[in-house]
Amino acid sequence: MSADAGETLHFDTDVLVVGGGGAGMYAALSAAADGGRVILLDKNVVGRGGATIMAQMTCASALGEAEPDGPQAHLADTIEAGRGLCDETLAGIVCEGSPTRIRELGAWRVNWARDEEGRIAQVLAPGHSRRRCVYVDFLSTGAAISAALRRETGRNAAVRRLSNVTVTDLVVSDGEVTGAVGFDIAGGASVTIRAGATVLCLGGMAKLYRRTTAPANSAGEGLGLALRAGARLVDIEFLQFYPNGHLAPRMVGLDPTTWEPTRVKLGGRLLNSEGEEFLARYGEGGEGYNTTRDLLTHAIYREVAEGRGTPNGGVYLSFQHIAPERLKAALGPFIDIFAANNIDISRQPVEIFPIAHYQMGGIVVTPDLATDVPGLYAAGEIVGGANGANRLSGNALPEALVFGERAGRSAAAHARARTGTAWDEKAAAPHLARLRERRAARPGGPPPVALLGELRSLMWDKVGAFRNEADLEAALRRIRQMQADDLPALSVGDHKVHNTDLVEWFELRGGLVAAEALTLAALRRRESRGAHQRDDFPDTDPALTRNQFLRLDGGALVSSFGAAP
Repeated sequence: MSADAGETLHFDTDVLVVGGGGAGMYAALSAAADGGRVILLDKNVVGRGGATIMAQMTCASALGEAEPDGPQAHLADTIEAGRGLCDETLAGIVCEGSPTRIRELGAWRVNWARDEEGRIAQVLAPGHSRRRCVYVDFLSTGAAISAALRRETGRNAAVRRLSNVTVTDLVVSDGEVTGAVGFDIAGGASVTIRAGATVLCLGGMAKLYRRTTAPANSAGEGLGLALRAGARLVDIEFLQFYPNGHLAPRMVGLDPTTWEPTRVKLGGRLLNSEGEEFLARYGEGGEGYNTTRDLLTHAIYREVAEGRGTPNGGVYLSFQHIAPERLKAALGPFIDIFAANNIDISRQPVEIFPIAHYQMGGIVVTPDLATDVPGLYAAGEIVGGANGANRLSGNALPEALVFGERAGRSAAAHARARTGTAWDEKAAAPHLARLRERRAARPGGPPPVALLGELRSLMWDKVGAFRNEADLEAALRRIRQMQADDLPALSVGDHKVHNTDLVEWFELRGGLVAAEALTLAALRRRESRGAHQRDDFPDTDPALTRNQFLRLDGGALVSSFGAAP
């Protein structure tokens, strides 16, 4: 796609899928299989961005290959991990659908690890009652899934892939989403797309934290798009921190999530600065290493807060009790990457500390993945409900795959019923005008990256894994000030093509709304539950076993609690 910055390119499709990660690619394939013409777009390269490609291990699926299992047992573990807030229908859809998607991916040349009898290998992951999680060896699960989905979308004539296109607004006509407005990053042209149905697969908001496992495009903008279109959010205060995030020594060439699958697979020991295995104080016993992520994050935070942290402010993860040959067999080429970073895990521990990882809450959807707004669907991490207050390890990939397939199919059916809907130029006009206005802004103010840096520090320091009223109120005031005063004053430069300032400005526009929603929801939930921990309300309140909903009303976010799930 190429056009001058002054031009507007218009596209027409049955189903528009915004976001080219695992959920988006599956949604596109599903919509195409149901007879729809599909545009699959991403602000990066389709299939190369998003969180799926970064996922190392594992994918939860009740195949029953390693031991007797079934979707109901998987669902029971998911609900227990969710601390009373799971939408059981949505969680059940994930657990029921995962085996089908895993076997389908196997047919698409995802080489699942296998045992000596040739069955798909399954391992025990934290929070699961049995060996259920499948993987591609040497921490390559997400990359293998992404490669398979890229091949399938690339060979499907009904799927048109548009890379380097960012969506700035959804177009709403008579209460229905009828398409989107955005721009081509490489060429600079404005882009309008008429769609019979639109599926948001833009991931989470963990990029808004200073330390994060998230890819650069998980900036919360999808939540902003959905809210402005009229959708609601649910339980957005619950953001998962990955407990075994790499802290020190400095390591290049590996994802900071490397240590959790390595620890679970090999039985790595967590030690405080006194050399003590401390998890027994927080409920973990024996050699199972089966502590869920919320409890493990809590344990590590407490050890550091009470003065038993390592020199860089974390805890030690040690594999020194494991024979070097076993380490080499289990980790393969990763041993060489460690060595290139002067890390010999057979002789020295590494330091780890929780790191922002996954958004449990998100857009409210029906079992068909439809939002409150006709014509708008959602899939993947951006969806709320299935995980409750804490996501079960290994459920992220099946959530993306199962919800993506279902959302694409539902969107295609909706588009068929609306064939012939005209493009509403009047509804799109304000969005195009905003885009022109931002392009015309003269240099002089600070760039968006400066405000993003402040926002990430603010979220890490005041809206992190442990929260309190004073910090949350201070964060909320500053976020609202950023929206009202700082965002309009930012400079996007005057270059017409590859204007990353313009991309970041619109990311911030959506991300600030997402950050405000999370902070407001955290302030309103006056208890500790799952991934949301309040130092000033340390106990779980049974009366708050209720989902919290947020919506925009006259431009202001409004929070309300619903009935018990």
